[in-house]
Amino acid sequence: IQSQAELASILKTQPRSLILQHFHTTAEDYTIIFTSGCTAALKLVAEAFPWIPEGTKQPSSRFCYLTDSHTSVVGMRGITASMNVLSVPIKPKEILLSEKNRLPAEEQNCTTPHLFSYPAQSNFSGTKYPLSWIQDIKSGKLCPIKIPGKWFVLLDAASYVSSSPLDLGVHQADFIPISFYKIFGFPTGLGALLVNNRIAPLLRKTYFGGGTAAAYLAGEDFYLPRKSIAERFEDGTVSFLDIIALKHGFEVLEKLTGGMEKIKQHTFTLAHYTYTVLSTLKYANGAPVVRIYSDTDFSSPDVQGPIINFNVLDENGEVIGFSQVDKMASLYNIHVRTGCFCNTGACQMHLGISNEDIQRNLQAGHVCGDDIDLVDGRPTGSVRISFGYMSSFEDAQSFLKFIIATRLSKSDTEIPFQSSSTKLTTESDPDDHPSFNSADKLSPIPRISDTELGNNSTATKTTVNWQPPEAEVESIRSAVSETAVPTYRRGGKPITVTNIYLYPIKSCSAFEVTEWPVGNQGLLYDRNWMVVNQNGVCMTQKQEPRLCLVNPSIDLKQNIMVIQAEGMEPISVSLEENPGKEAVVCESKVCSHRVKTYDCGERIAGWFSMFLGRPCRLIRQSSDMKKKSHQKNIKGMFSFLKIFVIPHLVNIRLMDFMLKELIQRFRANIVISAPESFEEEEWAEISIGALRFQVVGPCSRCQIICIDQQSGERNKEFLQSLSAARGRKTNFGIYLMNQPLRSSLPDILSVGSQVLPVLKENTEIQPPTSSEEKCSG
Repeated sequence: IQSQAELASILKTQPRSLILQHFHTTAEDYTIIFTSGCTAALKLVAEAFPWIPEGTKQPSSRFCYLTDSHTSVVGMRGITASMNVLSVPIKPKEILLSEKNRLPAEEQNCTTPHLFSYPAQSNFSGTKYPLSWIQDIKSGKLCPIKIPGKWFVLLDAASYVSSSPLDLGVHQADFIPISFYKIFGFPTGLGALLVNNRIAPLLRKTYFGGGTAAAYLAGEDFYLPRKSIAERFEDGTVSFLDIIALKHGFEVLEKLTGGMEKIKQHTFTLAHYTYTVLSTLKYANGAPVVRIYSDTDFSSPDVQGPIINFNVLDENGEVIGFSQVDKMASLYNIHVRTGCFCNTGACQMHLGISNEDIQRNLQAGHVCGDDIDLVDGRPTGSVRISFGYMSSFEDAQSFLKFIIATRLSKSDTEIPFQSSSTKLTTESDPDDHPSFNSADKLSPIPRISDTELGNNSTATKTTVNWQPPEAEVESIRSAVSETAVPTYRRGGKPITVTNIYLYPIKSCSAFEVTEWPVGNQGLLYDRNWMVVNQNGVCMTQKQEPRLCLVNPSIDLKQNIMVIQAEGMEPISVSLEENPGKEAVVCESKVCSHRVKTYDCGERIAGWFSMFLGRPCRLIRQSSDMKKKSHQKNIKGMFSFLKIFVIPHLVNIRLMDFMLKELIQRFRANIVISAPESFEEEEWAEISIGALRFQVVGPCSRCQIICIDQQSGERNKEFLQSLSAARGRKTNFGIYLMNQPLRSSLPDILSVGSQVLPVLKENTEIQPPTSSEEKCSG
């Protein structure tokens, strides 16, 4: 019989031995400290390193790091700054010239500890930095900066060890942080710091948690740490169940692949092949299809890892935003990473982004991790693909076929191929916008021409010939802006509302009306409900296309919402709120913030579960949340997919679809007739009757428009055609935010109402003189 402590010790000992063996070292040279991940390991080093601060009698320490480093490495400078230790960024080319910083013999006896950190492999570009730097820096052959002292080396190996062998018996760095899920894909939330035993006794520890103390007194300042470095720094209960899994990870890795050297060769071969084909793709005019960001020519796995970083270009050499590339890739079941990959230094270096550009992009609203991919036409990030030990040659070919299919005309071209004779074809989801009728929500308006309307008998159910009195129109126009002018075109024809749709249940079918109340939160009952899975996560048509076959309708007289679907008995839900079972929906990309909701009950949950064939529930947003949001002066938003003149785009294949189907796919709240293509993108605000709206921005589309709203079937050609037609963006329509006016008119939005736009400053819309000019927009 073994005690729990003894069993835990055994379970932790065997995985430690496997880790040391994997990195070709022993417990005599290295100690393994388990952490929650690579970031936690880096933080531990920053806190425990024996820094000597500024202002003491001894020479002070320096923390130097390569600018091509992960955010978690750069973030160590926050801790060093709090300790009054200076941090110095070093560019890669500077370290190659650092031999000139070598100190004379008389200054080499200083023992002040300095730390230099660099990645074994750039997570941005896959560049492998020389492991020989470790010994060169520790011996003084290379000096990051010219200062007396003793250099220690932190080797960020997180990216490197996922596909390359690391021999710590040869390359004896002082600190090596790693993350296991980057090696096996599991377990997440577990990393380790390998500490060279020669530096381990110098590490400092201030906080002591459970399991790290040999003895301490609660009533006096007495504490004795455990002798084992690992036990001293592993505060609290380590994730021993995940640690046990490491044994299986190493065994499977060896069994499937034959070891890290074979993984290195396999993944590099895939990357080299993909790089070679990708770099040869050309448009008919000879312009490259992609711009690859790399410091190597992918000639050797010793200097280049299995990472390819790039941006897609159009035939004029302009960058196509990474968010659009990501959306298109998802149609082909390809997952890519986009942005700056938590490596701003490498991103700036390769994309030519200055410090001033970073500040300007921030002012323009761009922050790390968002989908703002272009600012003033310049990229804020890029696209990255990586190969792992499970990647195959078919995966590489699938990716190349995706690039060819979406950028070149011969989508069935054999690869590798030389595209000297191919020509470029000119070929997001409204539910992806922050919606669910929250106080911060944006809600989506496609646009159709007067000619299209005349040929489409199903565009509206009934036309309400309601127009505000002319005096009222003038007062509204003045209230909106002194520069407000109706954008009359083609003989003075006004712009009018042709269709109104609301979507009571998010991602379900539209409910068309001829007039509808509008409040601070947008259209009444629009996106008030949503379907969630058994984990409480919102379901959209991306995950469950059959949601489009659910038809909700609102009956204001009976105060119910009726839900129908083929093969199912209709079911009704009261419009009266009855939050008997409250639930909290956590922050997500769908809601963009925490939303208080309540469950609509077992009966309706059973109906949806039966129709969709999976456990799910219907929840509704609580009106209390809306009131609290309004009291905080957060104005309600609702987005309209704005007007889009389809006949003007003679080179877009969307013309193959019926107008009604187009409207259904773009899931508009409002459809407006207007004579010119995309002129709504030059509007700053509009008024419709007594209602006024501020234009928030364009609506960028994703794969939901590829779903046939009548059948639930996908057709990726739809998004590809829109992407080709719009150039570097998949914008279609605009978002609006309501700005209520003081008016005697009711807040009712009606079909047939006139739209009065206000142009952006310094904007003038000129009617095109030919159909060719019309489709150039």
